[in-house]
Amino acid sequence: MSVSLESADDECLAPGTHTGDGISMIGYAIRRFLQFVFVLLVLSALVFSLLHLSGNPAALLLPANATQEQVEQMSRSLGLDDPIHVQYFRYLGNVLRGDLGMSYRLKLPVAQVIGIYLPNTLALAGLSILFATVLSLILGVAAALRRDTYIDTLATLGATVGQSMPTFWLAILLLLLFCVKLKWLPVSGTGSWRNYILPTVTMGWYSTAFLTRVIRSNLLEVLQSDYVQVARSKGLREWRVILKHAFRNALLPVITIWGLQLGTMMMGSVVTETVFAWPGVGRLSAESVLGRDYPVVLGMILLYGAIFSFLNVCVDISYAVLDPRITYK
Repeated sequence: MSVSLESADDECLAPGTHTGDGISMIGYAIRRFLQFVFVLLVLSALVFSLLHLSGNPAALLLPANATQEQVEQMSRSLGLDDPIHVQYFRYLGNVLRGDLGMSYRLKLPVAQVIGIYLPNTLALAGLSILFATVLSLILGVAAALRRDTYIDTLATLGATVGQSMPTFWLAILLLLLFCVKLKWLPVSGTGSWRNYILPTVTMGWYSTAFLTRVIRSNLLEVLQSDYVQVARSKGLREWRVILKHAFRNALLPVITIWGLQLGTMMMGSVVTETVFAWPGVGRLSAESVLGRDYPVVLGMILLYGAIFSFLNVCVDISYAVLDPRITYK
């Protein structure tokens, strides 16, 4: 995003406006759309090429005792005997018509397969980012306001441990404690709200630790700025200074990280979904890669690119909402 920060002497501009041409928001949207298309084209071409270097999926779809002639016949039926560039442009043509292909393993349209698994990941990602956001705000703000106290020490230590602990190790520890030993929670599946607890904590743990450290450091920096000191010298109450003058500006760098973390969660954590046997797109992606299910893998790549591009645009727009001095150019 190309933005400008107007000086304090200039009149604050509303988000999406620009004194030069009046249509900067439209131009910005067009540029971002072209970038979005370019990213998807590059991703699809790269992944398409790499997948075809991994071997012929026809050999996996047939019995182990299948003859070479049967493998070649299966390849012809799937269109895998054509040159790779022919296969790629044929795939692009189908995508433009809304056809993502047919899953080799599941014998279902790729769009339908993604539609089955995606809601489970969206539900888990939504709860995980909510868990991470609420807890990191509490810990980060508390650590910044109580700097060099035991609260700050515990929050910083917890954030460091949270970023250092591998996701699969945390998942296994939670399973052993709450499922095997205490028998409080189910091991896997999506049966009830109790099934969401451990996957939500596991997926949101790293983001909680990361966001806590970022919120603490940014809030500490803003609290030392001149305008915060001036607000305090005017006799404003501390909570008003923090909420109205400091907290909003401290959130600007956090928004970018929050958007990236949300995108990662929405795409599904392969480790979390695999450990807890969660039927989401992360687990689907892993199984499709291992099974050389090319159409599903390519469909997931397009979905991932679309999610990240959309979230990046939302993050850019949120900057102008939080700080009206930011304008699009």
